[in-house]
Amino acid sequence: MSAEPNVNALRLLTSFAAGWTRWIGDFVYPPICPGCGVRTGAHQGFCPSCWREIRFIERPYCEKLGLPFSYDPGPGILSAQAIAEPPVFDRLRSAAIFEGAARDLVHSLKYRDRTDLAGMMAGWMLRASDGYVENCDAILPVPLHRSRFASRKFNQAAELARHLSQKSGRPFLPSTLIRVKRTNRQVGLTARGREDNVRAAFAIAPRHEDRVFGKRLVLVDDVYTTGATVSSATRALRKAGAAEVTVLTFAMAVGGPI
Repeated sequence: MSAEPNVNALRLLTSFAAGWTRWIGDFVYPPICPGCGVRTGAHQGFCPSCWREIRFIERPYCEKLGLPFSYDPGPGILSAQAIAEPPVFDRLRSAAIFEGAARDLVHSLKYRDRTDLAGMMAGWMLRASDGYVENCDAILPVPLHRSRFASRKFNQAAELARHLSQKSGRPFLPSTLIRVKRTNRQVGLTARGREDNVRAAFAIAPRHEDRVFGKRLVLVDDVYTTGATVSSATRALRKAGAAEVTVLTFAMAVGGPI
């Protein structure tokens, strides 16, 4: 007797169960816009109003800092900020401007435990990475101090980095870079205060040096503001012999196109 009917019946049953599970999930947790909370047709989908608010960062932009230009100055042009204060990392790329719905998305992930949004955000980050994720040796998140991780229960940068690793197939190193100094929150501090706050805050975990030495790395965080945190983390990676460090964030805080 052929087993084909049994296989087809099992597939039908599995498909029915999956559909029923999705229906129950949508009934209990209906799909809503991550930006404003109104009902939408699918999970992780923005309403038209919030979608129009998101300013994705597209070319032309500064090759070093990823800052958007208001006009096209030509290939390879750096912003005045990158020339006046060259960053310690090799380049920065961000998916969107930190305002409106994009800011709400970051806050939902970071402060409202919406880790389900990390996959969607990571997809936009991968697109914005200019190919540096696909060509890197490993992906690392900016780490939290163990005491803050214990209170928050998750690291939003690690969630984004994990999904980036899954989407790109590049290694994910969540424990290689560690935060050895318990810092104050960066919100509300001046640029100098942020720099002082995170100075010498990072180090390479013992026996993880070979994962950094000579490697092309992508360092992931949720938002780039003054760059103090990722610069401090980059210095630790450079000290351990990293060949290249690309900083990748979901959002970037800027005053506007330059």
